[in-house]
Amino acid sequence: MGAANGAVMNAGARTADPAPLATRERGWTWWVGAAISASVLVAVILQLRTVDFADVRALLPTSPLFWLVFAASYMAGPVADWVIYRRLWQIPAAGITALLRKLIGNELLFGYVGELYLYTWARRRTEMTSTPFGAIKDVAILSAMVANAVTLGLLLLAYPLLGALNLGIDGRTLLISVAVVVATSSVVLLFRKKLFSLSRPDLRFVGGVHLVRIFSTTGLAALCWHLALPQVALQWWLLLAALRMLLSRLPLLPNKDLVFAGLAVFMIGRDAEIGALMTMMASIILATHMGLGLMLTAADAQGMARNAREPAQR
Repeated sequence: MGAANGAVMNAGARTADPAPLATRERGWTWWVGAAISASVLVAVILQLRTVDFADVRALLPTSPLFWLVFAASYMAGPVADWVIYRRLWQIPAAGITALLRKLIGNELLFGYVGELYLYTWARRRTEMTSTPFGAIKDVAILSAMVANAVTLGLLLLAYPLLGALNLGIDGRTLLISVAVVVATSSVVLLFRKKLFSLSRPDLRFVGGVHLVRIFSTTGLAALCWHLALPQVALQWWLLLAALRMLLSRLPLLPNKDLVFAGLAVFMIGRDAEIGALMTMMASIILATHMGLGLMLTAADAQGMARNAREPAQR
């Protein structure tokens, strides 16, 4: 009985002792995470030089509903990721901050640096998962595959419109872009048993969440545009948002912004207002990235300082 009680006490001591986590945080994952946070700070400082805040303030909508929809649109991606990793890792609610860092890292630095940050964050929390790489890899691949499938579906629907408008889209370039999308998805499907590490039910769940995320972000973006420019009916914004996503996903397609502007003017008119609206939305999104990036970097710095003091106190 005494031995059993002693074992329980030792187990409790091991659970409560913060030393293993502190030791892990001094490893390479800690330094990589710190480097990414510092890079985000540098990117924010560089981006600050390109933003004309007077112009942005002049364009800002005053409708509270617009800001609620914008917040929902911005958070749709991180929330979808949280739902996925909640199932895979039992990630706590506080993990949403790591997923926001993932989004901001990908947007302000370069693609997939956010996934690297998420990997280092998960490695330091082995109580959730001891092998986070496989899950992050599968989630990223499925995100691309679902987006590719939606892109091909939209292309089939929109091809007559794109051809009739003569927007400068070269048929050969468009065909090669489609071939690249089909080829990459086909390679993944061909080697899916070797590429994916998650179970089939988990893969279906992740794919379904990605599909909901794509339609949600597209619909919320259209609603934001409608609230900012209500003279245009919502159904036109929905169509335009879907076409914008289609253009953004096709590789090798040059002058995507010009093609999108041509579509917007043809479908909606109001070329000056459309240009101002798109400038405003891009500025708001960039400002949100920078503001959250600064706050999360400051929180990282406080955490690093606290962890640096702990060994000396012990």
